[in-house]
Amino acid sequence: MRNLRYYYHAKIKEFMRQSEAEIVGIIHSNDISADTRIQQSNTWQIEIAILKDQLSTLEEGELLFEYSIPRMGKRVDNVVLFHNIVFLLEFKCGDREYRASTYDQVYDYALDLRNFQKESHDKLIVPIMVSTNAPTVENTIVNRERIIEPLRCNAENIGSTIQSVAAQFTEPDFDYNEWVYSEYLPTPTIVEAAQALYCGHNVSEITRSDAGAENLTVTTDEINRIIEHSKANHRKSICFVTGVPGAGKTLVGLNIAIQRSNVAEGEHAVFLSGNFPLVQVLQEALARDSVQQAKQNGEKITKKEALRSTSAFIQIIHKYRDSFVGNDNVPPERVAIFDEAQRAWTREMISSFMATKKGVANFEYSEPEFLISTMDRHDDWAVVICLVGGGQEINTGEAGLPEWFDSLRRAFPNWDVYITPQLNDEEYRRDREWQDMIGGLNVTENEKLHLATSVRSFRTPDLAAFVKALLDIDVEEARRLYDKIKDKYPLFITRDLQTAKDWVRSKGQGSTRYGLLASSGALRLKPEGIFVKNEIKVANWFLNSKGDVRSSYALEDVVSEFDIQGLELDYTIVAWDADFRMTEGHWTYNSFVGSKWQNINNEERRLYLKNAYRVLLTRARQGMVIFVPQGSDVDITRSREFYDGTYNYLKGLGIREV
Repeated sequence: MRNLRYYYHAKIKEFMRQSEAEIVGIIHSNDISADTRIQQSNTWQIEIAILKDQLSTLEEGELLFEYSIPRMGKRVDNVVLFHNIVFLLEFKCGDREYRASTYDQVYDYALDLRNFQKESHDKLIVPIMVSTNAPTVENTIVNRERIIEPLRCNAENIGSTIQSVAAQFTEPDFDYNEWVYSEYLPTPTIVEAAQALYCGHNVSEITRSDAGAENLTVTTDEINRIIEHSKANHRKSICFVTGVPGAGKTLVGLNIAIQRSNVAEGEHAVFLSGNFPLVQVLQEALARDSVQQAKQNGEKITKKEALRSTSAFIQIIHKYRDSFVGNDNVPPERVAIFDEAQRAWTREMISSFMATKKGVANFEYSEPEFLISTMDRHDDWAVVICLVGGGQEINTGEAGLPEWFDSLRRAFPNWDVYITPQLNDEEYRRDREWQDMIGGLNVTENEKLHLATSVRSFRTPDLAAFVKALLDIDVEEARRLYDKIKDKYPLFITRDLQTAKDWVRSKGQGSTRYGLLASSGALRLKPEGIFVKNEIKVANWFLNSKGDVRSSYALEDVVSEFDIQGLELDYTIVAWDADFRMTEGHWTYNSFVGSKWQNINNEERRLYLKNAYRVLLTRARQGMVIFVPQGSDVDITRSREFYDGTYNYLKGLGIREV
């Protein structure tokens, strides 16, 4: 069995004794990729020659080639374990300069090991970027939370740099072998996960394996079992997958879409979402990654060509829907995954849209009913997978979960319906009686379809529960949960926006991503320099690098709940306006119209506003600062009392000032 944790591992003394041909042979024997390029093989040979020269004076230690970084689906070129320090080497053979992209790349590897590999939590990690033909520069040792800021080396000073660092630190002994085989508990962002899955990795390779998060694999396996059962028994089935915010519903959906995309066996699958920003970001991310991967393999494809492919795999749900209006075409897909299914439109909403935008009169379906009807056109079998988030409807015209069941009862009572016990919760039912919602349907309850643990906030599984308690004004529970998470997950409050910006920037190691969030109704943050009505290209905001003013890093553009639902950042600033404010112990719901705030009395609109803040407060993977403005003594639209109540409530929960 080939060892996938690394391609080569030996004591440095053994490495020095082995021939180049022998080492290259071992690396190739462990490289399971079918198309390793001559260019890559040549790179390994260059690295071996350089390391034989540079490590010859090290009296002890171990060396690894291509050590796995599962969260990214990538490998660090070399690991040197020396004097109980972990050195990470990222080679750029032939480079004559030290690139910012390499700096971030090797820094990210160090952060991933520190955050996700059990045996690295307390180790000193030293990332080194090796631009082989670059000039020698003087390195400054900066130790940030047990990671040295990346050092710059060329082919001539790797060994001396390692020796110099080792001389400055005295680290406790540890078992190198235990480190090499340490448990790795990765939690990828949805963008990283999509890229890794699209490149051929599976969900078990890039996600955590601990008990708390293992049901990502359990849920995936259960859905595959239902698909196989439906196929073998000529059944049409619909599965409702539930989960807490950040539990990985979208990740499961993407994984299934890739696994079941076997056109030869009639199993073409498609991932559909009504979340346009999510689709835009994922399509763009996969396209950019495809172009980069092709470049590394000596090939060339244009981003336009790459986008054609990624757009077939991940589609905006409305384009899929419209392609089946007014015809009897049978979808090529046997498996359709609907992300954020609770956001599908009501009959009134879609009928109005079809009449005014598409010229289709008398459209008599709700969106759930029409989407199921397209898959019902298959004569044999079909499976619909609905990924459902509770308490996340945020827009007018979103039908919520009950409409899917009403549609099944009206038109598809013979479909097999797989549900989770968690669906019987007010966040999903929306005032409907449970038996009234599922009555008359062929329902099977299956606990394996629920994702109970957040993998977004990998520092703590309790963030979603804390946010729920905060929004529900369950003060004692919110205080208890804050005390539980505060040392693992930094969560602060401030009344100064610059302080908030300084805080998130201080966390921005490597490509750790941070950004500014606010609700779409936060119109009186404008005097603070936060313009929620400013249109942005979300793909640039989420994907572009530091130095690009369009990116989230610039902290100039703000995104709302509509832009960020289904996505995440490492650190966030959540700017809290007077649209949702605490007044005398209860929330008041407000909309800014013209020149003044107006009360929102409609219960559905109140729900959307509360859910908007739920979305905003659950987007940060590693930490968050909440910015509540001071308000104004002269501007009645920003009266201090509009903000003081919210600030005092949050402080009363124990949230600390930054």
